[in-house]
Amino acid sequence: MAGRQIITIGREFGSGGHEVGRRLAAELGLKLYDKELLKMMAQQSNICEQVLEDYDEKNSGSLLYSIMMDVYPSMNYVGNTLQRQIYQTQYDTIRKIGEKGGCVIVGRGADYILRDMSHLTSVFIHASDEFRIARIMEYEHVNAQKAKDIITKADKKRASYYNFQTEKKWGNVSSYNLSLDASDIGIDGCVSVIRRYLEIKD
Repeated sequence: MAGRQIITIGREFGSGGHEVGRRLAAELGLKLYDKELLKMMAQQSNICEQVLEDYDEKNSGSLLYSIMMDVYPSMNYVGNTLQRQIYQTQYDTIRKIGEKGGCVIVGRGADYILRDMSHLTSVFIHASDEFRIARIMEYEHVNAQKAKDIITKADKKRASYYNFQTEKKWGNVSSYNLSLDASDIGIDGCVSVIRRYLEIKD
């Protein structure tokens, strides 16, 4: 049954959600999709990967988009805004992945996009401020205040994107099958709980 599972992982910035997804995919023998989605989206559209990356999980037009339109005004996004085209491309890409099954998808509102699929399990990873700040300080080599600022900005962008693109609320427990505190049970604990949940669900 594991080969058919679809697990989506929403996450607070710095909570270790990507690491949970990576370890879970490895243990279950599933394909992990995170930044890989951008490359797939670029291949399936006329939008370059740099623009997709700049727009990733953001809900408003970006500075890079404005620059691109100034430099390449002939870029043809007929009948639609770039924002809508990027979301549609992301939607189509995630749907194709979900239809194949056997995957772990991190972020991008995948839980909402795939909400009608029977083998879907949606997870949200959160953690205490102290836990997240410590992780960002380690990985980004910044002080505590800078780490806190990075976290605040990233969470606001993710929440704005998710709340705008879905009919649910980012981080609200009712939006997911599981909501886990990585600062309480650790990354390995989150993986173990998700695996146990999948076993019981099967």
